[in-house]
Amino acid sequence: MHCPFAIDPLVRDIDGETSALRAAGRLARVDLLGVPVWAVTGQGEARRLLNDPRLVKDIGRWREWRSGAVTREWPLIGMVDPGRSMFTVDGPEHRRLRSKTAQAITPRRLARLRPVIEDVTARLLDGLRADGPVDLKACFAAPLPMTVVSVLMGVDEELRPRQHELWSAFFSLRTPQDERLSVIAELNAVFTGMVRARSTEPADDLTSALMRADEGEPLSEEEVVGILTAMVAAGHETTVSLIVNAVRALLANPGLLSQVLAGDLTWNAVIDETLRWDPPVTHLLMRFATEDVAVGERTIGEGEGVVMSYRAIGRDRREHGPDAAPPARLVPSTRPSATAPTSAPEPRWRGWKPPPPSRPLRPVPAPAPRGRRHRAPPPPGPHAERPRIPPGPPHPGRVALTWRGTRTGHDSSPRDAISMEVGSLISIEIRHPSSIEIAKTTRSG
Repeated sequence: MHCPFAIDPLVRDIDGETSALRAAGRLARVDLLGVPVWAVTGQGEARRLLNDPRLVKDIGRWREWRSGAVTREWPLIGMVDPGRSMFTVDGPEHRRLRSKTAQAITPRRLARLRPVIEDVTARLLDGLRADGPVDLKACFAAPLPMTVVSVLMGVDEELRPRQHELWSAFFSLRTPQDERLSVIAELNAVFTGMVRARSTEPADDLTSALMRADEGEPLSEEEVVGILTAMVAAGHETTVSLIVNAVRALLANPGLLSQVLAGDLTWNAVIDETLRWDPPVTHLLMRFATEDVAVGERTIGEGEGVVMSYRAIGRDRREHGPDAAPPARLVPSTRPSATAPTSAPEPRWRGWKPPPPSRPLRPVPAPAPRGRRHRAPPPPGPHAERPRIPPGPPHPGRVALTWRGTRTGHDSSPRDAISMEVGSLISIEIRHPSSIEIAKTTRSG
């Protein structure tokens, strides 16, 4: 079947691409780096297809793979076939691997990560230069999740810088495919070595916990390596882009930032709306049809590949109302600041149902003297719904997965400069549509 347009791997016009996908229908035929696939753009369709057992994750069911049209040389093969894990199997095997992972990632283990996350965050903020601009992604957004997941898995500290280099090369579409395959092989060797080391010297980390998971058949070495690899692949780059996207959106919308800092909008609302309006994953790869699947007037043929186009899905007006794109406006409300809770009506964003209650924003405390932790309790107050994030004008150029300032492929503010202070902790400035500058605020006490 003819593909009306191709997905741009360099993301040079992501807004135009998203609009074209939505205009092509709720199931669109696209070219993905030379391979024809179906892109799902409607939220209802995505929900149904993700729960349809006729769509599986087994690459062996993909017609293009079986015929040899797609080989290990395809640039996205590492994302479609990253190794055996719960992200690549279905049915009973998926449930088995997911159960084993749940045994290892316990609430207690995650709770022990909180002080680690707080300490890493504080150190990264302390390390920001105070006399000029810094790269938000390189200096904060990227090292934070990589350090946390490395601590969780028990990666030796001396191996972490090299791991970061490898994953950066893995995700960049500018990496030549022969080099990418070498990167995949080295990552596999690193994780395999770590698993083998933990088999003789267990530690209190996720790797050892996965190997000790004893409910049913134990995990094989290959499965433990696959789970660890998939967790980094699925969790690191997405967290990096989420941080950058949210910061950029708040900088471009000072009114929303003021509401967040005042406690009238929660950080949960900011995260939810960023995930909807500007998600870190534009297209989720990939499911394969085991038989013909009808979607409206179109049919996904047996053996064809399907991607979920989350950016288009997040702007589905049937699901999010007529204001899904462009964003909705806040309906006036009498609700005061979250620091003075009342029973007044909460603000409503057109097209949204109220999300579940969540903890209001915690104010950023003044830094405590070294050696002491200072943590302010969260203020009381009802939950406010998520804001709508307005887009900026088209960016003149986008570079995939290589970022300086704004997130890859993201719109920029038309202003010559936007400057504000965030919680009296750091100041962030946009001096040019392609850069975000951050400087630490000098304080005493």
